Amino acid sequence: MANLKFFSKTLTKIDIERKLSVLLSSTGQLPFEEGQMMTLTVYDDSGCRWIFPCSIEEDGGSGRFLTLGWLEFVNKKNLRVGDKLIIHEEFMNNNSKGQANPRTWNRIYVQRKIRLFGVDIWGNL
Repeated sequence: MANLKFFSKTLTKIDIERKLSVLLSSTGQLPFEEGQMMTLTVYDDSGCRWIFPCSIEEDGGSGRFLTLGWLEFVNKKNLRVGDKLIIHEEFMNNNSKGQANPRTWNRIYVQRKIRLFGVDIWGNL
């Protein structure tokens, strides 16, 4: 089945020191309103589950942002400014007793650019 990208972003200093902020228009429609808290559960490459508290915030004239509290993840993965974050929804089939039971989960990937023989290559962390 296909994967749907939730969002991607090149990380900034604020993202790795305080909180991740993503312009709401780049995330598609979310099922909650400004000021309401929720959690986003994601799984990394090793299958580790991460739970990020989220909210929608207004930033003056810049627009509305989805913010995530994720500093434990940042520290554990040693993320840096310029790393690329991708979160997408992955669809899976769970066949039990001959019945297809589709399931989704959110995957998180972080890539870092390395220069190898004069060529930029993005590698997963």
